[in-house]
Amino acid sequence: MRIVTRPDFDGIVCAALLKEALDPDLEIVWMEPNDIQSGRAKIQAGDILANLPCHAHAGLWFDHHVSNTPSTPVPGAFEIAPSAAGVVYRYYQASGDLDNRFDDLVAHTDIIDSADLTMDQVNAPEDYPHVLLSMTIKNNNFKDIDYWHHLVNMLRTDPIDRIMKDSEVMSRSQEVVRENQAFGGFLKNHTRIDGHISITDFRQLDPVPSGNRFLIYALFPDTIASVKIRYKGPDKAQVLLSVGKSIFKKQSRVNIGTLLSRYGGGGHDGAGGCTLDRPGAQAKIHEIIQVMKANKT
Repeated sequence: MRIVTRPDFDGIVCAALLKEALDPDLEIVWMEPNDIQSGRAKIQAGDILANLPCHAHAGLWFDHHVSNTPSTPVPGAFEIAPSAAGVVYRYYQASGDLDNRFDDLVAHTDIIDSADLTMDQVNAPEDYPHVLLSMTIKNNNFKDIDYWHHLVNMLRTDPIDRIMKDSEVMSRSQEVVRENQAFGGFLKNHTRIDGHISITDFRQLDPVPSGNRFLIYALFPDTIASVKIRYKGPDKAQVLLSVGKSIFKKQSRVNIGTLLSRYGGGGHDGAGGCTLDRPGAQAKIHEIIQVMKANKT
């Protein structure tokens, strides 16, 4: 039995909760949703999946993405909820395996994963410890696995103030602040507006810049949704597409998770992603943008 989850803040909190509820020695396996959607994932019988699409071998499964809504009952729990961590938390509180010690952590995970942020939290995440911590979690070809494990262990035992004073967290947090300052310039230089949709194309850039994923909505406040395009790796064989609704101007009626599930991806009502093979990718990107512009339910 292993914990299999996604390397983002929600997935890392899921792993911390599952270890605390079940066994602190459980192995954690990190993977992205596309690993399961493409059939590449090697899931073992009895594995516990969280914040990922379901797999036939899973012993337990916890998720909250609308695009992963099961058609039949599955072992574990599924809710359309702000975070997968919240789904895990409620399941193990009901069984008596977790008390209310993680209320604050799960509440912040709900806010971050559902993008229920204020303009100030977007423009100055350094003033909000949980938000800043979440931005230190990146998947650069799984190079940060040791850091993800480090965070899981700290989140099980330490308050947020102590976590933010950890030397590794402090170093990465400082890097995030510098990165966010530069990211605004990249967004301004590589974003065009089509209707009320911002389209950011980073395919000409190597390395691809990263930064605050919500900053686009602060920079372009009249837009109702965003599309970000970049290559998956140096071979440029696949294109990564991220689509999101503005967290400030909430006028988009498209269910993004459902839309992107048609292209092998998925996500929430408000945000999602998909991986496209480069041949034919541009036509599919155009289709997705047209749906976002039409803004129909």
